[in-house]
Amino acid sequence: MRTIDERAIKAHADLRFRSEYDYALFEYYRSAKVFAFLERAGVPVAGRVLDAGCGGGGMPLSLAEHAASVVGIDPCPRFVGAGVRLGSERGLRNLHFAMADGMALPFRGGTFDLVLSHAVIEHVADAPLYLRECARVLAGGGHVYLSTSPYLSFAGAHLPRLKLRVPLHLMVGRGAAFATFRFLARHAPWTLKEPADENSFIKAARRGEIKHDDLLEKVRVRRLRGQIAAAGLRIVREELHETGTVRRLPRALARWVRDSALTQDTLISNMEYVLTRA
Repeated sequence: MRTIDERAIKAHADLRFRSEYDYALFEYYRSAKVFAFLERAGVPVAGRVLDAGCGGGGMPLSLAEHAASVVGIDPCPRFVGAGVRLGSERGLRNLHFAMADGMALPFRGGTFDLVLSHAVIEHVADAPLYLRECARVLAGGGHVYLSTSPYLSFAGAHLPRLKLRVPLHLMVGRGAAFATFRFLARHAPWTLKEPADENSFIKAARRGEIKHDDLLEKVRVRRLRGQIAAAGLRIVREELHETGTVRRLPRALARWVRDSALTQDTLISNMEYVLTRA
């Protein structure tokens, strides 16, 4: 399976906001971490694969180097100048892209051996329906890879960060925090940590556009587990990745913070699952 090349990931991460093509390359190299998780779960990247929310197409590009056939779908044609172009450059004939809605997948039931949902579900209007669709198109014995972040964490909030590290979304609520960041991006961008080319709030302000909140599903750990079960899926493997602050705590305390309903949604930076049909 692909080796995790941290140097290449870092190099492409520094360039990823230049274009959709550059972001797809970053996703291609970062996908090695997804492969490593699947390998730990004993899930091969083989057969027929669907990326149910592929963005620019870097992940399907990576999958196509191992699987028999790969389809990447997204409701926006971001993949046209990125994944399609990269696939053509590399001569990948088993890679296909299409505009489609993850809540109404245009495929027959049982079509795919592996379905990927990488940082997608938080942007879906109806997460339970999306999960049911992923389960519907999954072949018997197949698997779903799902990754996301709790919306109360810094990573899952999908908000800029202040130079003074303050969890504004926890202090004033998401709506007020979103409005505050929109104001700061327009009138005081120097207060924000991310540079302008990496900050969608600043980009929108400079274009004279109104930034809208695209975090449609407010992911919480226990809520997501319930949605998975309700969709007819079963958890094969779950990994909850804590923030650096938690990892520095004594092991017993870190485990309690990670597993407690009182704290886990704010202190887990990423969640990864392998699922199968129940």
